[in-house]
Amino acid sequence: MERSPATSNLSQVKHIILVLSGKGGVGKSTVSTELALSLVELGKKVGVLDIDLTGPSIPRMFGLDGQQVHQASTGWIPVYADETKRLAVMSLGFLLQNKDDAVVWRGPKKTAMIKQFLEDVAWGELDYLLIDTPPGTSDEHISVAENLRQYNPDGAVVVTTPQAVSLADVRKELNFCRKVKIPVLGVVENMSGFVCPHCAECSDLFSKGGGEAMAEEFKVDFLGRVPIDPTLTTLIEAEGGSFVNRFTQSSLYPIFQKITEKVTDKCESSS
Repeated sequence: MERSPATSNLSQVKHIILVLSGKGGVGKSTVSTELALSLVELGKKVGVLDIDLTGPSIPRMFGLDGQQVHQASTGWIPVYADETKRLAVMSLGFLLQNKDDAVVWRGPKKTAMIKQFLEDVAWGELDYLLIDTPPGTSDEHISVAENLRQYNPDGAVVVTTPQAVSLADVRKELNFCRKVKIPVLGVVENMSGFVCPHCAECSDLFSKGGGEAMAEEFKVDFLGRVPIDPTLTTLIEAEGGSFVNRFTQSSLYPIFQKITEKVTDKCESSS
């Protein structure tokens, strides 16, 4: 899909996907990371834009803490998470002197930063750009929706957990998507069960099925359930917190292969 205007840094991005959640702590940034890595494994060139300005966790997810972005005539050059330069990352975390610094900004400054992120990052050619958003339906979401309207985003992947509180908040997120005319690609039910590190049996500690029922209620696709896998935590701790080199060895990788296939089918069928 050709983006417009032709001179924009997004003009060579084929597909734009937002990752949304109605509530914090549901694993939205983790899902964004796992989607990105699954897309790279499919041979896609992928960008991840972290616009969770008050809690930018994407640099740590990709093992990029301490990295910096550089200015060029075309804009900000993103940080690459792999040697083949198929996975580019941009986050406010790269612009902070200390990763533990608090970002205390009013709405207009947040809106201006998001606009700059969307316009001034020199992504080059990308198959997919994933935009990791803050939780809720705040000024940041309205700013993203308004600034992306001219680029026809493919849609949103909405992340929830099975609990009733999370589902109630995600219903608001789905209604938000309808109001701003962002298509919903589907719902992911994260933390749906717990995989035993000893026997690999999955137990429903926090119930399951709420995300699927909600997707049916709103007549959107259910993309899949993702359990908590403590073996993945062990694997990434060996890499300093990064998913990049260990994700394909985890039990979650086959699950995300199926989720990613559903997402790419929907995006590419609409091109």
